[in-house]
Amino acid sequence: MMSRARRELEDDVQRSTHDALPDPRNEQILIYVNGELLPRNEAKVSVFDSGFLIGDGVWEGIRLHRGRFLFLDRHLERLFDGAATIGLDVPLTREELTKVLWLSVKANGMDDGVHVRVMVTRGTKRTPSQDPRLTISKPTVVVIPEYKSADPDTVRAGIRLFTSTIRRPPPDTLDQKLNCHSKLHEVMALIQAIRAGADEALMLDVNGAVSTCNATNFFIVRRGEVWTSTGQHCLNGITRGTVIRLCLDNGIPVRERDFSLSDVYNSDEAFVTGTFGGLTPVVEVDGRSIGSAGMGQMTARLRALYEDLIDEPATA
Repeated sequence: MMSRARRELEDDVQRSTHDALPDPRNEQILIYVNGELLPRNEAKVSVFDSGFLIGDGVWEGIRLHRGRFLFLDRHLERLFDGAATIGLDVPLTREELTKVLWLSVKANGMDDGVHVRVMVTRGTKRTPSQDPRLTISKPTVVVIPEYKSADPDTVRAGIRLFTSTIRRPPPDTLDQKLNCHSKLHEVMALIQAIRAGADEALMLDVNGAVSTCNATNFFIVRRGEVWTSTGQHCLNGITRGTVIRLCLDNGIPVRERDFSLSDVYNSDEAFVTGTFGGLTPVVEVDGRSIGSAGMGQMTARLRALYEDLIDEPATA
């Protein structure tokens, strides 16, 4: 059991589910930009690029783990579905983009402990404007591979959440299933949480039900059941879906449902999921300790099942 003094000391440290161990190799990486592999300090896009001007684009974060891109088919499906939704023609087929991913990591001699960001924007504009008809180039494609290993201290200590006043918008405003470059509402929510002394933000939907965090999906455990939101106001996370499937495959009751902050405050455990960090325990929400303020038994079990799954040779 962690001593109160140690817990209080750790509570003064703000953490993130994207905390990574420093790796000097990242200073020398090559980045793919529109068909070229460029050194980090030379990898640039135009100030007239649609992604820079108005956040017009889609992206994916993919892990390279033990020589395999984890859940690659699902990531590519989400990327191409998102592009189709916003009327953006990805200039590469799925097979061609897969080759670009392998080209990017092999050029850097990478085979494990790597996080890859794939970005596709609508391309360069003739003048600053949201009008897609003013685009004068093919879509911009960027692949950034970095050596990134999650900081084990974050998993050990867990994270603290603060419920933001910024709501997740409904699908007819900005569909949260889109993994798009327009993330300002999530940034604003995170800033609120940081200024409140928490690590990350918990966000509600337009009806006041718990939706998701600013950059990860949120789960609670109540009386042996695993709960997460309906998914109507959050990204259809690859890790989120994997955890739901692991519950179903292992006889663990799991529900996608509406629930409130009252359910969160009275939960036995809570955790978040994401491509980079996997499963990370939540120890506090809005100043209230969750369960034992550490990693609960269910969270530990699901984390172990997830680690076993991604270590299987057949995982793709």
